Amino acid sequence: MAIFTGSGVALVTPFHEDESINYDKLDEMLDYHCTHGTDSIIICGTTGESSTLSEEEHMECIKFAIERVKGRIPVIAGTGSNSTYTTIQMSKEAVEDGADGLLLVTPYYNKCTQDGLIAHYTAVAKEAKAPIILYSVASRTGVNIAPETVAALHKNIENIVAVKEASGNISQISKIMQLTDGKIDLYSGNDDQIVPLLSVGGKGVISVLANVAPQYTHDICAKFFEGDVKGSCKMQLDAIPLIEKLFCEVNPIPVKKALNLICELKEDTDPAVLKQLNLWMTYGQYTQIHHPEKIEKSIEEDAAYPYPMPVYAYKAQCGACLSHNTAGRLHELKMPV
Repeated sequence: MAIFTGSGVALVTPFHEDESINYDKLDEMLDYHCTHGTDSIIICGTTGESSTLSEEEHMECIKFAIERVKGRIPVIAGTGSNSTYTTIQMSKEAVEDGADGLLLVTPYYNKCTQDGLIAHYTAVAKEAKAPIILYSVASRTGVNIAPETVAALHKNIENIVAVKEASGNISQISKIMQLTDGKIDLYSGNDDQIVPLLSVGGKGVISVLANVAPQYTHDICAKFFEGDVKGSCKMQLDAIPLIEKLFCEVNPIPVKKALNLICELKEDTDPAVLKQLNLWMTYGQYTQIHHPEKIEKSIEEDAAYPYPMPVYAYKAQCGACLSHNTAGRLHELKMPV
């Protein structure tokens, strides 16, 4: 049985100005996703800036998420590292804290061989008794997990059950499914390839898009599984302009900026500006949340688009744009519109 089916949000980590984790905001985000379509929380993955968190921060954040979600949806802990020892220790602690699964990125910088990857993942899986999702994203780590390696790990290690594939290589992804007889749980690591991966047997997506459009991302998957492939495909294609904006700079800079742009919107924001931002929100939806007395005027527009932005993102001092990584602290980033 898959850890989850549908949309798992690769959750951003909100920070205060002093770069400490903003747990109040994180609490709001977790609660919102649990009630607005998200099928799983991926906490402290690479979108959550795990590589720039201290080990103490990392584990505190994972434990906090597990405690706050309270079993409403699965919580998958990102515990991958370029150190096998560190990965084992963090993975074991996350399992002890109640994580439903582990997301393990390939060791970055080390550029290990395929045999090295097998040794690394085997050592972790032996010590951390929880379902494991392999994470292949060579564009960020410098090493690709070959289809034959994925197949060998899945065949020989019981708790390696899934792979998050972010190579963008559909041929490679199809080869993985062929070599595993479609038995490995496949998750798209690219928001612009959700439907293509579902078409070869995927279970869903681990999504950056879901940070700003959780219900929408869930529905792309749900429509496909319900047999409405045409509807799912249309939603996928309609989302491409927003997805392009969310990756106009190094992730997670744009998605954090997007969250802050939303929370900075004012009562008198020009609807044309909202349209330019293309952040899945209409002026009518904004009015419903902030000025219910004007709701009658917004009903027609709202009916035309049923996917409002997360309520938590409207609140002042969102804090989400503050990156823990100095190289990503671009507070004034201008997204293309």
